Amino acid sequence: MVFNKVVMELINSSLFNEVSIEQMRKSFAEAAPYKHLIIDGILKPGVAEELYDNFPNEALFNKKYKGVNEFKAEGSNFEDFPALFTQLKEELQGEKWCSVISAITGIDELFSVPDALGGGLHQGQNGSFLDIHIDFNIHADRGIHRRVNLLIFFNKNWKEEYGGHTELWNADMTHLDKKVFPEFNRCLIFETNEISYHGYAAIKVPQDVTRKSFYAYYYTELREGAAKYHDTVFKARPTDSAVKKALTPVKEGAKNFIKRQLRALGITFK
Repeated sequence: MVFNKVVMELINSSLFNEVSIEQMRKSFAEAAPYKHLIIDGILKPGVAEELYDNFPNEALFNKKYKGVNEFKAEGSNFEDFPALFTQLKEELQGEKWCSVISAITGIDELFSVPDALGGGLHQGQNGSFLDIHIDFNIHADRGIHRRVNLLIFFNKNWKEEYGGHTELWNADMTHLDKKVFPEFNRCLIFETNEISYHGYAAIKVPQDVTRKSFYAYYYTELREGAAKYHDTVFKARPTDSAVKKALTPVKEGAKNFIKRQLRALGITFK
């Protein structure tokens, strides 16, 4: 594909040409603590504004999580959202954009999927958090390998004191190497693997403010030598309470053992 001629309806195509993509590829490959890239202004300004103005209320989201390691809402029920969100999902899953993502990451033949494990929305009210974790590595139904995450933030006038930075931790979870501010129309792309520990601490926001983002996940066919199937694996921070440090590995070990056994029997969970 000749990237100078890539034109998309919602994504800001002017950011992507042969030269800029090569620069992005270099930045991605050299980033620490694992491969990642931040792209500001990823969507055309008018598009980003319209999506922000029409971001669905959390009550519409079809999944709510509130447990030891996470408190947030997730929505993949696009039929309940304004049509522009479906259009964004389709563009982020389209052949043109997947080619761009492959060029940036150096991972050939990336593709997405049309289900909840391909794209959706996240939203969190006051107190929302997502503990540090690595993501599931294999799509339970499709048997494909998850390789790249993409997040677009929709947090206008977000303040530093609100928190909600995406934290990127080192491989042995001893040090927070980088914090990514969830700026409006900012995109974070990162490789998902066995050391890509990330999450965000509990936010402190006014009642009428929520932390909003769009997610898209990218896959390849299974690779030889890849880690065996596992679900999300949460880890406690060094600063977490003794109770959380003790409970998290027990809970995660039991969860992943059970899911592996059920998967061996042909029973899967989304």
